[in-house]
Amino acid sequence: MRTWTRQGGRLLAGFEQQEAAVLRGLVSQLEDMLQARAEEAPQDPLSELTGIRTGPSASPDDPVLSRLLPDYHRLDPDNPTKEDLDSAGALRSLHEPELVDAKVGVAKVVMQTLPRDGGDVQLTLEEADAWLSALNDVRLALGTALDVTEDMPDELPEEDPRSPHLGVYHWLTWVQESLVQAITA
Repeated sequence: MRTWTRQGGRLLAGFEQQEAAVLRGLVSQLEDMLQARAEEAPQDPLSELTGIRTGPSASPDDPVLSRLLPDYHRLDPDNPTKEDLDSAGALRSLHEPELVDAKVGVAKVVMQTLPRDGGDVQLTLEEADAWLSALNDVRLALGTALDVTEDMPDELPEEDPRSPHLGVYHWLTWVQESLVQAITA
C-alpha cells in the first residue's frame, strides 16, 4: 500500500489487489455479522406503533460482537441486581440499532471507495472519518478473535495458528495510523 497523503481536502492512497481483497473481505465479514445481529431483534408491537426501532436486550454471546457492541450500563459481575439488568437491557434495546446502523454505514463507505481489484483510493474528509471508524471496528474484531493483549509480542511462533493473522492486524494498525497522520497533516 502507498501511504496515505493529503492533497487539499482529499486523502489519497493506493492498495495492491491482495491488500484490497483482504480489507474488503474483513469489512464484509464484519458487516455481515452486524446485520445478522440486527435481524435478531424481536418484533416489538410498540416499536411498530411509535416508529422507534428496538434491538435485542441481551448482550451478544459472540466475543467479537460483544466487543463491538458493549454494554451501555456496567453491571457488578459478582452481584448484578434486577434493576441493573433491566436498565442494561433497556438501554441496549434502545441504542444498539443506531450503533449497528452506524457501523454498517462506515463499512459500506469502505466497500464503495476501495476498488475491488485494488488501485487508487481518494477520500473526502467525511469518507476518511468513516474509514477510520471501519478500520477501528475491524481491528477490534480481529484483535478480539486473536486475543491480542498489550504484552503480546509483535511476532508469534510459526506454529501458533494466530501468527499469520497477527501480521494482518499490524498492517491494519499501520493503515489506520497512516490515515490519521494524513488527516492531521
